[in-house]
Amino acid sequence: MNCFNVVAFRQQFPLLKKTLADMPLVYFDNAATTQKPQSMLDCLQSYYCQSNANVHRASHALSAQSTVAFEQARKIVKNFIGASAIQEIIWTKGATESANLIAQSWGRENLSVGDEIVLSYAEHHANIVPWQIVAEQTGAVIKVLPLDKNGRIDVNQLANVITEKAKAVCIAHISNVLGRINPVESVIARAKQVGAITVIDGAQAVAHQMIDVSKLDCDFYFFSAHKMYGPTGVGVLYGRQSLLESMVPYQAGGEMIKTVSFEKTTYNSLPFKFEPGTPNIAGVIAFANAVDFLRQQHDNNIGEYEQKLLSYCYQELLTINEVNFIVADRPDIPVFSFTVDNHHNHDISAALDTYGIAVRSGHHCAMPLMTYLNISGCTRVSLAPYNTFAEVDYFITSLKKIISGESYDTPEEQLIEPDKITQIESDKIKALFANATGWDSRHREIMLLGKQLMRMPKEQRNEQTLISGCESQAWLSYTVNEQGEFSFTADSDAKVIRGLLVIVLAAYNGKTSQQIRDFDINDYFDSLGLLQHLSPSRGNGLNAIVDKILRLAQ
Repeated sequence: MNCFNVVAFRQQFPLLKKTLADMPLVYFDNAATTQKPQSMLDCLQSYYCQSNANVHRASHALSAQSTVAFEQARKIVKNFIGASAIQEIIWTKGATESANLIAQSWGRENLSVGDEIVLSYAEHHANIVPWQIVAEQTGAVIKVLPLDKNGRIDVNQLANVITEKAKAVCIAHISNVLGRINPVESVIARAKQVGAITVIDGAQAVAHQMIDVSKLDCDFYFFSAHKMYGPTGVGVLYGRQSLLESMVPYQAGGEMIKTVSFEKTTYNSLPFKFEPGTPNIAGVIAFANAVDFLRQQHDNNIGEYEQKLLSYCYQELLTINEVNFIVADRPDIPVFSFTVDNHHNHDISAALDTYGIAVRSGHHCAMPLMTYLNISGCTRVSLAPYNTFAEVDYFITSLKKIISGESYDTPEEQLIEPDKITQIESDKIKALFANATGWDSRHREIMLLGKQLMRMPKEQRNEQTLISGCESQAWLSYTVNEQGEFSFTADSDAKVIRGLLVIVLAAYNGKTSQQIRDFDINDYFDSLGLLQHLSPSRGNGLNAIVDKILRLAQ
């Protein structure tokens, strides 16, 4: 086995050369999606430039060339995960579509009233909601496996939860939040004892360890290409051939049929029965390149380097007293989820962004896990083997600066009462932002505004004043004076949202209903250089604040 060379590996990813606000990008959001190697990008472009044609259906040379490459990709994936037959590899749009395919094509035909579907508290929404939908359709019920103190499925509870009523056991191989490898072998063995099928979500596993579905002896296994250096919009569903053959498609169209008449339609053979319409041909072919790329890195001992990087980051985070890991002990893959004393997770991620460090905050599509752990959200740092020890050092230094508050100090006497934020304050905000030279300085002004906003009394932060659609909890109340002018009061748990609230209140406070409706809020945001720098979820939250004000002012 060769020795892994992180410098040579990193050089193959062009986006990692990017700078943000004159700072090198530090990409620590790999659990959401990995960056892409040049070889995969070249393969993607080559398909469109050299062999673009639809597969399977035509008799000309280009179609034959595309079809050969497309089906060769299926063979590559089959061998990569140790499937027994080519018919067991189904192309999907991603892990989410794979889960929906199983739930609908298998679940609707095989579940009935009182049957049990077993999930765990650590599941991604994509492996929860499809099963909830099919449970409502069939009368089946959901049972949930608890976790141990380290965040893995508690093997001591398997017999209590996976009972004779269980018909499907659906769990993540590795949690996208906790980074723990679940005891899938034990879960599969217990499911077999009661005659239940097993569905394994491998979205977080395939980039970090070699998978052999035959050895696991699971019934279904699915994952996405984009989390393992491949393109977006491509997923793999492995299914035991006998099960796939017994299942009815839940989507229909071209390619998945054998014959069609107005009297009767017969379905195509596997794997095409579950692949209606024109597939993501370029993505599938490029994904095969990514699979070969990843296999080569495993031959180069990529896992040993990743574990060293994991241990180093974990030990460095332990040195920060304010950091609290959401479960005990070190993770199995380099995914670190934590809260920070006296800091909202959105504030931490937004502040790290100003240092050029990309991390993720929130519930990470795992809201039941957040409830189970009694937290509202957390910060997640997820590393890949192209990350370096130097990047970890920079991240730790930046995090310490953010926690110390040295960038956002402001005197306590500058606190602003929300209903006093009017057009005058709006002009001050415009002046502040006009002097800001980049997003880092604009972010600093937003955070300072957030620190200055006086908090709403707790009794006013309730369901009636809650702003629906804001990514962290935010509240809005109002009064109207005799002249019909609105005074809004608002608050949020996150300083960055409080800062955005100040900006919005400055635009609307003191205006009548007609003036509020006539005000061009988008032009106001553009003048501040705001929306283009906000994440989509934070931008949606800002729009949710505006929408609530407009509804109240009708």
